[in-house]
Amino acid sequence: MIDLHALKDGQIFWEDLTIGDSFDSPTRTITDADVTNFACLSGDFNRLHVDDEYAAKAHFGKRIAHGLLVVSVMSGLTTRMLLNSFMERSLLGLLDMQCRFPKPTFIGDTIGVRVTIEEKTETSKPGRGIVSFRRQVTNQRGEIVLEGVWKLLMLRRPAGQV
Repeated sequence: MIDLHALKDGQIFWEDLTIGDSFDSPTRTITDADVTNFACLSGDFNRLHVDDEYAAKAHFGKRIAHGLLVVSVMSGLTTRMLLNSFMERSLLGLLDMQCRFPKPTFIGDTIGVRVTIEEKTETSKPGRGIVSFRRQVTNQRGEIVLEGVWKLLMLRRPAGQV
């Protein structure tokens, strides 16, 4: 497991990451204002998200947060992780993301993210590598509400650097 506090140069490269290592984010509560603002921003006014009366009679019995809102909050929570601050200068881009929503997120749920290094792949360019991160978002009840894999392109450690 990488000791983030022991890093001397303040930067993590592809080689520094170990498959199986996990890191936890801070948490955040999803509010009514979050759901309303996301509906306005995205234009997604699906009644399951914005209509109390409709949602009360629907499958979950109350309003649910937009799945893409939960993805966005997850993204924000991961940027607040110590891991991300050390990876930031080495990140070249997001290549792929896959996600599913096994349970709904309700207004008032407090969510956090566990990020696990799942796979590392070399590329045809020697200065780059791909890291697959499994992300699981759980609520305060320990239920997984979002999970998936994000593939990021990262810099590799320059030759001659230990």
